[in-house]
Amino acid sequence: MVTNTPEQITLKELRTDLVRFMMSHKFALEEINTKINILKEEFQYVHDYNPIEHVKSRIKSPDSISKKLQRKKLEISLESIKQNIRDIAGVRITCSFISDIYKIKAMLEGQKDITVLECKDYIQHPKPNGYQSLHLIVQIPIFMSDREELVPVEIQIRTIAMDFWASLEHKIYYKYNKEIPQRIVNELKEAADTASRLDRKMENIHEEVIGLKQLEDDEAKIFPPESLQFLLANKGIKT
Repeated sequence: MVTNTPEQITLKELRTDLVRFMMSHKFALEEINTKINILKEEFQYVHDYNPIEHVKSRIKSPDSISKKLQRKKLEISLESIKQNIRDIAGVRITCSFISDIYKIKAMLEGQKDITVLECKDYIQHPKPNGYQSLHLIVQIPIFMSDREELVPVEIQIRTIAMDFWASLEHKIYYKYNKEIPQRIVNELKEAADTASRLDRKMENIHEEVIGLKQLEDDEAKIFPPESLQFLLANKGIKT
């Protein structure tokens, strides 16, 4: 009869705990994605408008988690991960307009089983390099076979312009693999400012179009088409 040594039992338990830990984040990500899809479809149905353009999600790999712990000079252990890493599960939501970002934030905050642990508004307060986005760390309950887990998920919400800039900026830094020359840093900041101005301009146009549509709707309520046709007919005008 073969018996496991204490070391083998400990290793097996650690492996099981790690698998369950990663699974809980996978389930939390699926739960958040389901909620986002429900809000997206409901908003489209009720308001005839969809504030969400794209949704991407990911789970950090064990290697990526380990590197983050090393960068932060933290102990590489499951307990250390639980205490210090809250973006293992991540969702990125891309919107058309800045106002959509805060609509989605409010809708997520309105969910009874979602608790907002942290909010970083890099739109009102951009990073020095020009980066803009709204970051939320939320907590959602996941019901396992024998327990309930409260799992953190990072949600980034940004416009198409913000996402375009952030994606290219990341690629530039990743490819260069050294300290970026100041000239390029300045140009990237200028590009971020240009993207921000574009966002504000498109937001103003969007609001103006909504105002015009509302004015047309109000006029239609005061003078519905059938009443206008009746008035014209009484005056002998054919329509």
